[in-house]
Amino acid sequence: MKKKVLFVCIHNSARSQKAEALLNQICSGEFEAHSAGLEPGRLNPMAVAALREIGLDISGNQTKSVADMIKSGQVFSYVITVCDETSAERCPIFPGGAARLHWSFPDPSSFQGAPEQKLARTREVRDMIERKVRQWCDEVCCLAAG
Repeated sequence: MKKKVLFVCIHNSARSQKAEALLNQICSGEFEAHSAGLEPGRLNPMAVAALREIGLDISGNQTKSVADMIKSGQVFSYVITVCDETSAERCPIFPGGAARLHWSFPDPSSFQGAPEQKLARTREVRDMIERKVRQWCDEVCCLAAG
């Protein structure tokens, strides 16, 4: 049975959406990824574009609330915050004893400049998240096999 993973950030508009899509692509045999936000906002168009470039389409995704995820009764093996440390501290405790991890990534909604500059920085964050997801999958899957 797949382990459920919940990625959490502030708005569920970019970082957590990227992490969800990447984990579901990279390690779908082991994990079922979801994402949510502390204060759900709108999907970030730069995040959509950056993922589309690598063959992942999240354009139809909706942002979701952490509170709704708790109310849903789903049990997660891992809850991973992908926002800054201060925001991560606001993440509530989930029922079921999920392991909590924190991976801090820059927030694409804070990027300044022309659209091309924002997209370039959003790609960098996408690539950082992808590297972290791959590294984590390698570690966790090796532990499970051993």
